[in-house]
Amino acid sequence: MYERLIQIEFNHCDPAGIVFYPRYFEMVNSVIENFFADVVGRSFASMHFGADNGVPTVAIEAVFQKPSRLGEKVRFTLRVERVGGSSVKLWVEGHGDDGLRLRAGMTLAWIDGMRAAPWPKDMRAALEAYKETQDA
Repeated sequence: MYERLIQIEFNHCDPAGIVFYPRYFEMVNSVIENFFADVVGRSFASMHFGADNGVPTVAIEAVFQKPSRLGEKVRFTLRVERVGGSSVKLWVEGHGDDGLRLRAGMTLAWIDGMRAAPWPKDMRAALEAYKETQDA
């Protein structure tokens, strides 16, 4: 399973010292961005600068279980649920020492020239291979 550890920083928190919920979406996006660079083989920078490609979020759902506080570390994991013709459904969970903090479902679409398009073969193969290894 793809993992990334993120320490909760001052910029993530509201005046009470807990994560302001929109900052979780930034963390989730960071996990996804790193997953694409590390596993799928395409960085967001390579897709967005000059290639006219990308993977915008087309749907998002989230459940916030427990607050995270300044200085804590949250371990995020990413799981591929399904790879469609031009989309992928991902689940990202954040866990602290006391268990689940949040769970977010993200649907991303592959775009080429600002239109939904079939996944390039190399990306589809990487996504499907990752899904198979996590399902095993």
